[in-house]
Amino acid sequence: MIKLQFVEPIRSKEKILEIKAILKKKNFRDYVLFSLGINSGLKIHDLLNLRIKDVLTEEGFVKEYIDVPFHGEDIQCFHISRICKAAISDYLQNRSYDSLDEPLFVSKKQNKGKQPLLRQQAYKIINDAARLAGLTERIGTHTLRKTFGYHAYQSGVPVEQIQKMFHHSSPNATLHYIGVVPQQRDHSSIDLNL
Repeated sequence: MIKLQFVEPIRSKEKILEIKAILKKKNFRDYVLFSLGINSGLKIHDLLNLRIKDVLTEEGFVKEYIDVPFHGEDIQCFHISRICKAAISDYLQNRSYDSLDEPLFVSKKQNKGKQPLLRQQAYKIINDAARLAGLTERIGTHTLRKTFGYHAYQSGVPVEQIQKMFHHSSPNATLHYIGVVPQQRDHSSIDLNL
């Protein structure tokens, strides 16, 4: 049995910018993958299985939300940020495609037609860029989702909202997942004397 290793979110906004710059210079597809991953909260499976039609209208405009099937008939919506809209638009204007049904992130290793990027390829892309940026923490494909959750929490989004989005069983499970250690209880005295 293979034991999965716990990976970390990217906590430093400076390192995020550095990774984005590395990826943008190397391959714009990888930059869009990383940017969409850390700005949407999508699971890596859903991210890699996106089709162009999931992010682009028939008229050629980037959508506001990505709709992902969840447990049968339910749909979960993920917002596409302003930064990601611009990146997706640039990416698709400079990429050739014949159909909106093609994978958004096409693998360069094509055996038969246009195939989506594989999880192993995404892992290598993310991990290599993180190492080039000087990160030594364990980084993997879940790092994208964890980074989204960590920064959402740090910006003031209630943990319960992130918990609901991630379908976790409790706020503590979400805090653990995004790498936040609950603060020790403050033992200062509040002496109201009402």
